[in-house]
Amino acid sequence: MSSTLYPVDVEFGSLNEIHTAAMSTMSSELADYLEGGAGLEVTLDANRAAFTRHRILPEPMSGVQQPSLRTSVLGIELATPILTAPFGGDGLFHPDGHCAVATAAERSGTVDIVPEAGTHSYEHVRRVAPGGARIAQLHPFAHAAHNAERIVAAGYDAICVTVDSAIGGFRTRNMHNRFAPDLYAFSGNLTGLGEGDPSVAEVMSRLVHGGAQPWNWTQLAATARHFRLPWIAKGILTPAAAERALQAGAAALVVSNHGARQIDPAPASLDMLPAVRRAVGPEVPVLLDSGVRTGADVFLALALGADAVIIGRAAIYGLAAAGVTGVTGVLDLLTEELRVLMILSGAASIADITAERVLEVRP
Repeated sequence: MSSTLYPVDVEFGSLNEIHTAAMSTMSSELADYLEGGAGLEVTLDANRAAFTRHRILPEPMSGVQQPSLRTSVLGIELATPILTAPFGGDGLFHPDGHCAVATAAERSGTVDIVPEAGTHSYEHVRRVAPGGARIAQLHPFAHAAHNAERIVAAGYDAICVTVDSAIGGFRTRNMHNRFAPDLYAFSGNLTGLGEGDPSVAEVMSRLVHGGAQPWNWTQLAATARHFRLPWIAKGILTPAAAERALQAGAAALVVSNHGARQIDPAPASLDMLPAVRRAVGPEVPVLLDSGVRTGADVFLALALGADAVIIGRAAIYGLAAAGVTGVTGVLDLLTEELRVLMILSGAASIADITAERVLEVRP
């Protein structure tokens, strides 16, 4: 992104502009599917409220001019500490789906977590954007071992296991709208699961409900020993769950309430981040997901214990607004805002963004 103040040659000048463009492409039912949460959406509001309870402390005359935003997760080098989430049904928002998201991530020097319940297969997204498609998602159900082999064969570097989706959340907006999406948008990886070719009508039961009982930590640990790649546990909200994930073999954690789409009311991800970080110590990579909308949010998450953040809805806004260009715009804007805040707060590197640079404000 241009370093010129108020550049006139970019397609999108703000995240609000991208959001407006994205909403103009969607039916009201699809917009509700994207924007809504579970239950009364208490958690949805809590995710944003958690960020608003914190302030970034300035450090005048720090001398910082060109902060380094480079970092790494599980040995994957990142030019910015912002990854994109493994949201499924991506073709509902743009036909290129995660092919566009991974391409944008590649251009921005970061990584897309490619979903299992996506429109395009692991293999296809990896071929389109090998530099961006570095991590692939699994659900912990009976087909996990098979799809893990596919992920390894396709050349991914890590596996992200979503552990908080034993069943889909009670999503009131979708129920009110009788929302019935085109299930082909979720079917990109429904191949070779050992039971013949499943019909697309089985997508939700196979990839969301697993077509069988969800696993426990013991079952996940037994299968994960054969993954041949480091794996990340996504959907951790408590120190106890963090410790169980590490005991099961997880190499990294994502503190997440699934974008407020599962339990309602549940704690905000940001509120639980410090406790999880204290429980696992400084060496375990910890990422923050749910509620991130601005570069300031990224700064606050890093200060409170995250090594990086994952954006879901914000990435979808970019995808729906303008495909690769839109997602690149989102990543550029968030990264540029983070860079400016690092200069103003005196943080010369990602490692310098610590809790001492943040003030918590309680009513």
